[in-house]
Amino acid sequence: MSNDRDFPAEAGTTNRITRRDALMAGTAAAVSRFAAPAGLSGALAGLAGVQVAAAQPSQPNIVFIVADDQGWKDVGYHGSDIKTPNIDKLATEGAKLEEYYVQPMCTPTRCALMTGRYPLRYGMQVGVVPAAGTYGLSLDETLLPQILRDAGYRTAMSGKWHLGHAKTAYWPKQRGFDSFYGATVGEIDHFKHSSHGVADWYRNNKPIKEPGFDNTLFGQEAVRVIKAHDQKKPLFLYLAFTAPHTPFQAPKEYLDRYKNITDENRRAYAAMISVIDDEVGNVVAALEKKGIRDNTLIVFMSDNGGVVNSMFTGDSKVEGKLPADNGPYRDGKGTLYEGGTRSVAFMNWPGKIKPGAFNGLMHVVDMLPTLAGLAGAKPGKDKPLDGMDMWPAISEGKPSPRTEIVYNVDPMVGAVREGDWKLVWAAALPQKIELFNLAQDKSEATNLADKNPDKVKELQARITELATQMKPPLLLLEAMRLTFFTPLVTPSPEEMFAAGD
Repeated sequence: MSNDRDFPAEAGTTNRITRRDALMAGTAAAVSRFAAPAGLSGALAGLAGVQVAAAQPSQPNIVFIVADDQGWKDVGYHGSDIKTPNIDKLATEGAKLEEYYVQPMCTPTRCALMTGRYPLRYGMQVGVVPAAGTYGLSLDETLLPQILRDAGYRTAMSGKWHLGHAKTAYWPKQRGFDSFYGATVGEIDHFKHSSHGVADWYRNNKPIKEPGFDNTLFGQEAVRVIKAHDQKKPLFLYLAFTAPHTPFQAPKEYLDRYKNITDENRRAYAAMISVIDDEVGNVVAALEKKGIRDNTLIVFMSDNGGVVNSMFTGDSKVEGKLPADNGPYRDGKGTLYEGGTRSVAFMNWPGKIKPGAFNGLMHVVDMLPTLAGLAGAKPGKDKPLDGMDMWPAISEGKPSPRTEIVYNVDPMVGAVREGDWKLVWAAALPQKIELFNLAQDKSEATNLADKNPDKVKELQARITELATQMKPPLLLLEAMRLTFFTPLVTPSPEEMFAAGD
């Protein structure tokens, strides 16, 4: 869907529902849903330095923040030595989502967020869109910003896209965002704003050049969007940082905060997370100054677990130990174990979400129906959602409606969780089957497959069912194209001359 409006420069199959089923409430239902007073803080918005809020729409503003490859433990409130006071405050005053799941890599998670559907349904379940990739998130998928814009929202994105870059039809401006500022690919040099030596830095659909650390610039753009926002409409702001993804780089003043950390990678990684934290604080301050904080839902998550295996660091070559810490969870990014798929996450909305830990199961696909329901959004195309509306559980303390987690299913491996039982099935030969009880073994240290053959059979049947529904992975098709449909490679003339007859 093309759009020319700009901001100033400044579940399981049995539970699957259609967009119409999930989002049928409409704007009127959203009004009645939040008829309760917002509290005194909104009424006293005229305090020094704070703008008086204009008459605001009943729909909440939504600020959705995504960190890139941040380890589960790498926030202060999970016990890290990395200082994240702004993130910690929002988490402590909101709902800490302690059993929140994402896909094991960047692109699939962002696809799941934007569609409310598992990436296996449209071929995005394997790997990420590589720099040489010509494909992107299918254009017949209706995305979250399109749904919210149709419900009356202004939509803005600042940061990393990574859902297709080879054609402008895949870009944010053409997928529902009124404005876009940032990078389209998965990994850029944080200061040069380039990938493989090619610049990747845009405002809307036009390339731009400017100096600065990318994550600081992303935060500054988010603040500009908030300052310029016309409060006659609600705002959806998607702030997608590229930190702490490789390359491990940070401004000197942030590196200097962690002189006590001797490992260079860990020091830079910690500094990058501090940049995120400072920018989160700036965004909250801008919302308060605008007088709209009380009517704003803030969501924070990482797109996958932290990187602990060099196979998944990205394009940059990393020397030394990888710095991420996923706490008690096994492995990390790129794997179907908890360390790769359980994300640090929280939701904060003053007066609407009570402080505390939310321990119900939740998956990133649940965000679309939850946010759309809050917005009173009408459905787009009538494709079935895998996500569920989690708002009653989060806001009223009701049990999570989700009992199943689909970690991923592709032609080689699949993993699902039902209740406390999790099966990881590597079906490619030699086959490997692992069964864990996460209530008793959150670190996935003990394989119970041999002792529970009936449970293995049950969960294998579910993976097989999902496999019959999946589309062929686009990355594998792209790899075949790059391998078999590229020009013949021959020795150089100099080499052939040197070889003689």
